[in-house]
Amino acid sequence: MTQTIAPRVRILVLLLLAATGLLLAGAGPASAHAALTGSDPQQGVVVDKAPTQVSLTFSEKVAMSDDSLRVLDPKGKRVDTGKPSDVSGTTYAVQLHSGLPDGTYTVTYQVVSEDSHPVAGAYTFSVGAPSKTTVSASGPTAGGGVVGWLYGFGRYVSYAGFIVMVGGAAFVLACWQRGSGVRPLQRLVVSGWLALTSATLLLLLLRGSYTGSGKLGDVFDLSLLGEVLQTKTGASMVSRLLLLAAAALFIAVLFGAYDKREDQEKRDLTFGLAIGGTVVAAGLAASWAMAEHASTGLQTGIAMPVDVVHLLAVAAWLGGLTALLVTLYRADTPIERSAVRRFSRLAFSSVVTLVATGIYQSWRQLGSWSAFTDTTYGQLLLVKIGLVTLLVGIAWISRRWTARLGDSAVAPSVEVAEQEEAPEREREKEHVSAHAKGGDSQRDAQLARQRAAVDAARQRRQRDADPDRFGLRRSVLAEASVAVVLLAITTVLTQTEPGRTEEDAKAATSSSSSSSTSSSGALTLDMPFDTGGEDGKGLVRIDLDPARVGANEMHVYVERPNGRGFDVPEVKVSFTLESKGIGPLPVVPDHITTGHWSANGIQLPMAGDWKIAVTVRTSDIDQTTVSKNAQIG
Repeated sequence: MTQTIAPRVRILVLLLLAATGLLLAGAGPASAHAALTGSDPQQGVVVDKAPTQVSLTFSEKVAMSDDSLRVLDPKGKRVDTGKPSDVSGTTYAVQLHSGLPDGTYTVTYQVVSEDSHPVAGAYTFSVGAPSKTTVSASGPTAGGGVVGWLYGFGRYVSYAGFIVMVGGAAFVLACWQRGSGVRPLQRLVVSGWLALTSATLLLLLLRGSYTGSGKLGDVFDLSLLGEVLQTKTGASMVSRLLLLAAAALFIAVLFGAYDKREDQEKRDLTFGLAIGGTVVAAGLAASWAMAEHASTGLQTGIAMPVDVVHLLAVAAWLGGLTALLVTLYRADTPIERSAVRRFSRLAFSSVVTLVATGIYQSWRQLGSWSAFTDTTYGQLLLVKIGLVTLLVGIAWISRRWTARLGDSAVAPSVEVAEQEEAPEREREKEHVSAHAKGGDSQRDAQLARQRAAVDAARQRRQRDADPDRFGLRRSVLAEASVAVVLLAITTVLTQTEPGRTEEDAKAATSSSSSSSTSSSGALTLDMPFDTGGEDGKGLVRIDLDPARVGANEMHVYVERPNGRGFDVPEVKVSFTLESKGIGPLPVVPDHITTGHWSANGIQLPMAGDWKIAVTVRTSDIDQTTVSKNAQIG
């Protein structure tokens, strides 16, 4: 039975890797943390007068280049001028040419969110009346195509390499110090280092094309690489490569000088290696935390350390599990029961840590129970929770096999040893006879290889003779199989828009749509402002109801860039109908509550394209006036 298990293991591993590849390939273009929450002009709106600028508001800060925001006329010609400007932290605007003719215009955007993911899209608005357009409104696909697939594959390999390298080293130091001299374990940890290093270099080369053109030919564009190195993501990858150099030194000591020490000297060196290894591993984990989901949004000061602890716990559990699997299947040196039990305790502590940090991360990224089922992130998280539960169940079975694992699994019985020693004595006699006949060195080398092969086969038979050890091998293999799929789901999650952001974007879109289609004719205008002084940025929102000739009710809301109410010293509003020479009609609204002012009975005598100007004063000397035109009638 033992001889037939190896082919089955190889087939199962190949199937799991193929399924993982399909999962990554089917994940589609990466969604981003940032989401478009507003625009001016709004999507699908028809305005009477050509706007002077187009502005977009996102759920968080984004990075923009000269071509990130483009406005195209019906023939596909650009009508925007200059580089997009930062209006209020999360709102970005681009100026338009004056005198734009009537027709349908397309706005396309492609930006990079604070958590390193690209986001792109497009929408249309019309001046005067809708018209035919040659521009596709589907917009660019961020993170798609061959480059997007390669980038996703590189992320998976980088996570896998980190887990195998850190978890394998932790397994040796914390559970089985004799393993420092076991070749398969050495190859496992070194392979993890090589995988993480290679994947990081690949991601660094792909990054510029991934967030920009998406063309494979741009991968080796040195100018793009220079731009990437100036970003937060580029800096994190460079930091990771520097830390990997320190990790290489750690691995060299662990499998070199450490392995050659005596037991007492090993105990003295273990503490130093454990401290140094933990620092390097935490630094590597921080290179992800400082550039992805944890680095933006709510409570970043708490989220990033929690993310580091979460990654280290994953590595200790799944990486140690991989090391145990390799030891049980590939190592000629049998592992002691005490070492397996030590890993069992380490794995249990890691699972408890994962649950605690995972609950916090879920709350932070989802924000509500409905997001579990109504968002892609929540649905993937439910799948991940199910896989973790299954993994814990299999681990419980492994713990039972560990408890049954006896000392007989470590050392062969006397009977087996005697049976194996008889052929060995015969080979020794043959070797002596060969020497007596002439000392053929080639024959000696051949006999030595034969003896080594027979010894290895004998050790494997001794290792696999224990049924409890065989049961442990099967359960650990099942754990590792589930872990492969779990890692794939985790990789996709890191590229998926968090549920909290997705729900906020849906709510903003719904609110925008309802305000523009309201039968009552109510009007809502958002105007970012910046008085130039300290704490002078924000957003002023005007709600005018019913936005018709006659009496109107107006509400003014002033918000900080983070969306909280902003009590400024003074807010004034004026209405001007320039085409008829009416106005400005001044209005001084009454302060109602934090960030909220209101005025009733505002008389607008005539329908037309009214200019609504708002003056905001944030200090004794800092004030500004922002305005927008709106059709009232």
